[in-house]
Amino acid sequence: MTSLSFLVDSAQDAKFRLEVRSWMAENLPEELRGWSTRPPREMIQPWHHKLFERGWIAPHWPKEYGGMEASISEQLILQEELGHAGAPILSRQALGHIGPILMRHGTDAQKAYHLPKMLSGEVMWCQGYSEPGSGSDLASLQTRGEVDGEEIVINGQKIWTTGGHFADWMYALVRTNPDAPKKQGGISMVLIDLKIPGISIRPIMTIADDEEFAEVFFDDVRIPITNLVGELNDGWSVAKALLASERIGNANPQLALQCLDKLQRVARVNGTIEDPVFQDKLNKLELDVLAQSAVFAHAIQQAKSGMDIGAGSSFMKIVATENIQRIADLMFEAAGQYAADVEPIATDEGPVDVSVLWREVRRITIYAGSSEIQRNITAKRVLGLP
Repeated sequence: MTSLSFLVDSAQDAKFRLEVRSWMAENLPEELRGWSTRPPREMIQPWHHKLFERGWIAPHWPKEYGGMEASISEQLILQEELGHAGAPILSRQALGHIGPILMRHGTDAQKAYHLPKMLSGEVMWCQGYSEPGSGSDLASLQTRGEVDGEEIVINGQKIWTTGGHFADWMYALVRTNPDAPKKQGGISMVLIDLKIPGISIRPIMTIADDEEFAEVFFDDVRIPITNLVGELNDGWSVAKALLASERIGNANPQLALQCLDKLQRVARVNGTIEDPVFQDKLNKLELDVLAQSAVFAHAIQQAKSGMDIGAGSSFMKIVATENIQRIADLMFEAAGQYAADVEPIATDEGPVDVSVLWREVRRITIYAGSSEIQRNITAKRVLGLP
């Protein structure tokens, strides 16, 4: 197991790291370690609840909402130790995305009803953004939300909805004013209970042979107008804040650290780890992940101080997702003739699904805005290019 970290722990941080590492060793079920895809809901929820009971499920949330309100170093230590332990990646849709948005833009009733259930893992969430004709150009979405008295009637379709087929609620963008002068001006964000009539959900099989995504259809779905987040037709400003948070979440080093650990295990099996050329490539990737961790820590610090990270989140998303793909590519290379095998490669520290992992991470440079879109944002808003 790699102990890679850019932090130099203080005595207090070293004590906390040891506490986390020891607790993970005793409490993380063996069957949940080292997954290349997301474990099914029935497996992940007990682990979520265990972290909740320990008080570590939402290190970035304020204490007033039930979070840990952890320091920058504590947050990074938690993510590093989760990665080193091979813990599964928890869905960020509730804790990382809509939860913080409700803290800032939600009503008191929305906070009181939804936030506690997000913390406990009782309710799982998904995101309703992308549509068949609206992916990178999100503002062109066509799903309609027509106000009818005290209700909003929704018709349309969402696609590539992560976990949509096992989620309980969705936060979605819908077009509530098709005649707005600017397409961004006619969009609202709403909270949708996925159990109400008129909703049908169909899972999508991915290249990694899992069903992580789904398409969701709305046929005259009626939701209370009180499920509106923020003001009517002002959902775009809320959505931009959420996308920035999502891209920062993608910079979380947990997955990169897990992939590095798997890469080294595979390389030790066939002796590739002794090859100087391989060692040089590995060292460069480790430096990249150290830089990613530092950027992630800096983003947490900015967020805690109330700063608007803005277009900086695009840079972080590029760095993190492309790092993981490069690690997976080197792992594929290290596995040699066994790289494409369907069966995992056996190592002294457990099996590694090289092929599944390589296929799984192909999509990460697309979701939350493709790398091409993020480079355009960075060029225009950071570098001031035309």
